Amino acid sequence: MTNKHISIRSYDPLRSFVGREKYKRPLWITEALEKPTVTVQEMSMQSTSTLTIKWTLRGKPKNAFFAAAGGELVVRVDSQFVLNQISGQVLEHFESWDLSASSPLAQAYFWFSRRVYSTVEAGKDTIEAAKGVASRLNKDDNLEVYPDPLGDPTKFFTRPDDLNQDVVQIGLFLAVLYFIVQFLKTTL
Repeated sequence: MTNKHISIRSYDPLRSFVGREKYKRPLWITEALEKPTVTVQEMSMQSTSTLTIKWTLRGKPKNAFFAAAGGELVVRVDSQFVLNQISGQVLEHFESWDLSASSPLAQAYFWFSRRVYSTVEAGKDTIEAAKGVASRLNKDDNLEVYPDPLGDPTKFFTRPDDLNQDVVQIGLFLAVLYFIVQFLKTTL
């Protein structure tokens, strides 16, 4: 059972975002590196709600100059995940990078390409947020029924009745009561 309302928070030195859907976007790794490889060095549970994965990313820069002059890019990544103890879902994701095994030129390529990638992704986030606000503003407002602010689509609230609706309800009740009394008079 998944709860779409639990949203993951992700942080790294250049980018942070909220939302699981952003993990579906193309990764920096596939955009910036030729034939990248990943090797996991260690996976450990620090506590019942914290998982740490230490892994290494290797690959040649897609930019020909940096690939020839800078050599292979080697990034040691430390990923920490904060988990929901009941469901095991990831709530927060933190990353730190160690580029000391890469040449200075490869490090420059990493920081430049990662900054460009992060800027583009931030632009996409801004566009998505603007579209979300615009779509909420453009919806035809149904003033009689409005959704639960907690997001449960099966739950709704109605606006309080006004005096006209109360008069109609009382009139219908009295009419039904009148017909029942008339029916009982004729049958008894």
